Amino acid sequence: MKSLQNVLAPAKLNLFLHITGRRTDGYHLLQSVFMLIDWYDTLHFELRPNGQISREDLSVPLPADDLITRAARLLQQTSGTSMGAHIAIDKSIPAQAGMGGGSSDAATCLLALNKLWNLNYSVNQLAQLGLQLGADVPFFIRGHNAWVEGIGEIMTPVTLPPAQFAVVKPPEGLETSKIFGDQALKRDTKPATISVFAADPYGFGHNDLQPVAQRLCPQISESIAWLETARLASAVVKGRMTGSGSAVFAQVPRGTDLSQMPQVPATWQNWKIRMCGNLEVHPQKGWASSDD
Repeated sequence: MKSLQNVLAPAKLNLFLHITGRRTDGYHLLQSVFMLIDWYDTLHFELRPNGQISREDLSVPLPADDLITRAARLLQQTSGTSMGAHIAIDKSIPAQAGMGGGSSDAATCLLALNKLWNLNYSVNQLAQLGLQLGADVPFFIRGHNAWVEGIGEIMTPVTLPPAQFAVVKPPEGLETSKIFGDQALKRDTKPATISVFAADPYGFGHNDLQPVAQRLCPQISESIAWLETARLASAVVKGRMTGSGSAVFAQVPRGTDLSQMPQVPATWQNWKIRMCGNLEVHPQKGWASSDD
């Protein structure tokens, strides 16, 4: 095998995000459900026998030492392989959105190079490497929707009904550290259970980061207000921020087209709006051996 083309890296939405406490080391305890959606970055991998790692940006320019390059080097150094790779990326998932685009790219890179370099690392081995790159990377490597607890390291697979979502990403982004460091952040939400969530998966809970984020980035409130003006049959459209923002989303009836949504304000330049469906599993699920 000399190349892997059109390898997909999906985004995720946090259906809710509760902060249930804070450890003595400063890390926040959370509960959330991470859900894969069909908004993708697309990566292409070509084998290089000389050990060189290179990256080509086909759309959005990325930093020289981004998570993709770091993931490739980490796997190369850990495995001791003499192989290299040229990686091209067509970036579509917006940055500073709370949609996990960078983490997903890193996970797809580890899964693809594990296959291209014939390393035969297991899912758990790749997930352990992924954790060195970012807290969300193991989620994308494991490849299934998950109930997430602790500081993000405890994951329990969940099955979600098929659904459709309108996703809006305003131009302004947010630094996660600013939200978690804000004194007004609510950090004492009562812990919930999977069974309570499962009774109403798309209506359950809230995002504890959202009030602080809305104060720091008014475009989040503007996006939610636009979503909630939608009149779609008998459906009540309720907007919510994903992760630390600034993207927001709302469940809409399946089959809804963007033309059925409210008119986009003329002032909305460089806002991204997309209809997305959820995924049952990651497109590269099964590319690494299971540890089960």
